[in-house]
Amino acid sequence: MSKISFSEVTRTFERNGSDYVALQPVSLKIPSGEFVAIVGPSGCGKTTLLRMVAGLDHPTSGVLTVDEREVDGPGPDRAVVFQQFALLPWKTVRENIGFGLKCRGMRPRAIAPLVDQCLGIMQLEAHADSYPHQLSGGMQQRVAIARSFILEPKVLLMDEPFGALDAHTRIEMQEELIRLTKSKPRTVLFITHSVEEAAYLADRVVVMAGRPGSIREIVDVASLRRSERWNDRPVEEVMELESFTKIRTRLWRLLRTVDRPADGTDVTKFSIAS
Repeated sequence: MSKISFSEVTRTFERNGSDYVALQPVSLKIPSGEFVAIVGPSGCGKTTLLRMVAGLDHPTSGVLTVDEREVDGPGPDRAVVFQQFALLPWKTVRENIGFGLKCRGMRPRAIAPLVDQCLGIMQLEAHADSYPHQLSGGMQQRVAIARSFILEPKVLLMDEPFGALDAHTRIEMQEELIRLTKSKPRTVLFITHSVEEAAYLADRVVVMAGRPGSIREIVDVASLRRSERWNDRPVEEVMELESFTKIRTRLWRLLRTVDRPADGTDVTKFSIAS
């Protein structure tokens, strides 16, 4: 597990010959092993933050570190799970999961038991020899997550990983992710548009405002999750708890009061359903 630190990080892009400020100075510390969700309006810089941690983008100013080392590009200590599963359609589930290890030069004989272990953890044993097109969306996302976890990353970066799933499958994947991060702890940075998903999964929820993007408030959820044992209950039971309702309402009110940009565009489009 690794700790992440943003220190006065900004990001500016060139747009139509002029500078577009995507992120105002952002400072945020994520301790090792913490699960942090980021919510905010479209265009507030959520994905930009995640891409910078992944090393796929770089700050315009400020310092971004993982384990006190400045991020200057992708690395094996970080893995990304996107909304689109990006599986290799000509490879089986087993081959997709082991692909990253093969790229690292590991021998097939060494890869096989690790893939078998991952198949078991993600409950994919019955589909090991299936191809992506033969799987449901939820199963494909399980494969994508397994492909990341098998690499033993210290940091797991998830950009709306369940956004393309139906409501029932999304809830199942939320519970699966909770189980997985308990059995194999990681530092997790999770982007979502769902208030309920953020409240259910995260230790802390970072609420962003835009545009340009900035941190509006950070809501601590961990103490409630521990005291009321959210992780040991099905999603539907957690959502009936008064404490969960208060957190959800607080997040929703913060998002509803996000300022509109100068052009009047409505950026307060969020989901309060899983």
